[in-house]
Amino acid sequence: MPAKARRLRTKGLLTLATAAACVAAVASVPAQAGDNPTYTNPNAPVDLRVKDLLHRMTLAEKIGQMDQISVVRMQGDCQWSGGDFTQACLKSVLVDNAAGSVLSGGGAGPAVNTPENWAKMVNAVQKYAVTNSRLHIPVLYGVDAVHGHNNVLGATVFPQEIGIGSSWDPALAQATGASTARAVAATGIDWNFAPVADIARDQRWGRYYETYGEDPLLAGTLAASSVKGIQGADGEKKVVATVKHFAGYGEPGNGHDRVPGDVSIRYLQDTLLPSYKAAIDAGAQTVMVNSGAVNGIPATGSHYLLTTVLRKQFGFQGVVVSDWQDVRALQTSYHVAADYPEAIAKAVNAGLDMAMEPYDAQGWSDGLKTAVDRGLVTQKRIDESVSRILRLKFQLGLFEHPYVDASKADGAVLGADTTLARQAADESQVLLRNDGNVLPVPASAKKIVVAGSYADDINDQVGGWTVGWQGVPDGVQEPGTTVLQGIKAAAPSGTQVVQAKTADDAVAQAKDADLTVVVVGEKAAAEGAADSPRPELSADQQALVKSLKATGKPVVTVVIAGRPLVLGDADGTQGLLMSWLPGSEGGKAVADVLFGSYNPSGRLNASWPKDIGNEPLYYQQLPGTNGGPESSYDAAYPFGAGLSYTTYDFASIKAGSASARTKDTIHLSVGVTNSGSRAGDLVVPVYVSQPSSDVLSPSRKLVAFARVHLDAGQSRTVGLDVPPSRLAVTPGDIDGTGPQTVARGDYVFTAGTRSTTVTVR
Repeated sequence: MPAKARRLRTKGLLTLATAAACVAAVASVPAQAGDNPTYTNPNAPVDLRVKDLLHRMTLAEKIGQMDQISVVRMQGDCQWSGGDFTQACLKSVLVDNAAGSVLSGGGAGPAVNTPENWAKMVNAVQKYAVTNSRLHIPVLYGVDAVHGHNNVLGATVFPQEIGIGSSWDPALAQATGASTARAVAATGIDWNFAPVADIARDQRWGRYYETYGEDPLLAGTLAASSVKGIQGADGEKKVVATVKHFAGYGEPGNGHDRVPGDVSIRYLQDTLLPSYKAAIDAGAQTVMVNSGAVNGIPATGSHYLLTTVLRKQFGFQGVVVSDWQDVRALQTSYHVAADYPEAIAKAVNAGLDMAMEPYDAQGWSDGLKTAVDRGLVTQKRIDESVSRILRLKFQLGLFEHPYVDASKADGAVLGADTTLARQAADESQVLLRNDGNVLPVPASAKKIVVAGSYADDINDQVGGWTVGWQGVPDGVQEPGTTVLQGIKAAAPSGTQVVQAKTADDAVAQAKDADLTVVVVGEKAAAEGAADSPRPELSADQQALVKSLKATGKPVVTVVIAGRPLVLGDADGTQGLLMSWLPGSEGGKAVADVLFGSYNPSGRLNASWPKDIGNEPLYYQQLPGTNGGPESSYDAAYPFGAGLSYTTYDFASIKAGSASARTKDTIHLSVGVTNSGSRAGDLVVPVYVSQPSSDVLSPSRKLVAFARVHLDAGQSRTVGLDVPPSRLAVTPGDIDGTGPQTVARGDYVFTAGTRSTTVTVR
């Protein structure tokens, strides 16, 4: 969700005292509903409850259910002023316009940002809707909790998705999703706008770090695990996940956020859609639409994406919501609609159920009513969307339990699952250089210099979407452990840790140091503000690292960033650790790797460019007759790269059968050994290639992976399955638009340096 709405502030709303205590749902039933209406019966089947309630609703009430309004439109002057809830504003949004959902965009929290105050704020909204709406319908309350309950000051902040992606650990993605859901639920919120299932292939894009990486299988597997964690979290209150941003959001034409992109249908089907489908197949109950345009059509108005693909091909039956003000954008930005009612009609008829139109509840109500009056939208189509929205509310139990006990929120959120956050940060660390075994830091080291402006900066370490939309606002200090603090705490007794305050000081201190750790990176930001036309380390940081290298003493570079950065003169230090945006426990994780208490296991989920101008860069680049330098896939550090403090061998890869039919799942077994002297976790990827194919295929494509623990000297056989969908491609000529099929022929499966061939007949 973008725009000026989320530039706001951490200051938000004071709450109604009447919502402080939990009360029973649907306190009374309107006389016009009759005695004991079915929709108020918690024991009745959900479909009957939906049908009964829908039958009792007016057209205006149905239209309102399809709108999502920002919470800040109900307080102060009903604009963006903050302050107490305003009765007139609450009435306008929740009663007069019957809004079905409310959200807190980045920064739209309570005046005093604590979990308890968040719970009171949400309870207040819910209380007003349940008490004052004619049929006592609760609202859905949404928030972007994309790496923990990141809007809440003091909540445990996990690594951003790009870091979780480098763990290659589905169990970790599920665990962090569940932890996030428990925190979100404790504050009364039931709708989490996560995970991001987009893939990232252009390092310039500002939302690169919000994805799980560049590979469709890896991203889809982790997004699916996150969905299972969010929706399967234990606790009395349920939270639903959102697969976003459907579809093709990570393909902006010039690398800038929300710029229209043009892709072939083959690329869309074979590369961009699979990650969303995996997350939807995991049971996601809501989907958020791509704000951008694909092939000349805004996704919000695309019947092909929202109905043909999502509903008919994928079988999705849940709620589809737009991103921030995107329905209005069909008129104001894309100019595919002459006026707002026509824009609404395009979106609703395309398959949208709910519009995140946070500015103007009255405008939405009037606009959709006008569209109905003009014959642009049928009431039957509205009933479809409202039925889905109501079904979700019943499934969440909101009619029975719309409130939470706010007094329990602080205990449930503050300091929760910090051990898991440290594990997540540990697993996300990717060691890319370790020349001369400079790491782990030897016990004999007497002096360690820590340099760089990001060494002691927790706010940039956690990244965007933390407390505020663009990251932690000025004047607010996010709790957590910085890299400097982590190193100081982990350094053995007798080792001096010195923080260099300036570049000159760093060079001077390094001359008699055993090791210099220089922490470099980029400033926290989000969406368009995070776009980087030149995704490289800044000149001053390159100069600092170059000067430190010139001292002749060992240097380890730690990168705190949301994307691979061209290092320039900073490349070539003895050690290089990609820490990504590791969250509130990130400083401890960096120290864990530096001092060897954790054996690094992260592997790159994104290709690292050698130089500026190689964007987009991804390992599945197709072959061609090109011959210029770096015109083929030529990364500084390729997809899947990562070092360990032990050694591993891939002993074999075998297929269950040398041949298979096009509809068969191929069963593989990979023999691996930890040939080193310490235990560690090994990522076992299997790639496929085709010696020849009618449609261009990359030199390798990830088709299966696992993460396994191996003790020193231990050997294991890892079983992996490759379903036919992972081999399927869109056949035909340049205009190929048919269904995906598995081509007949030879497929070479590779693990490490070992390979085996399966012939598909």
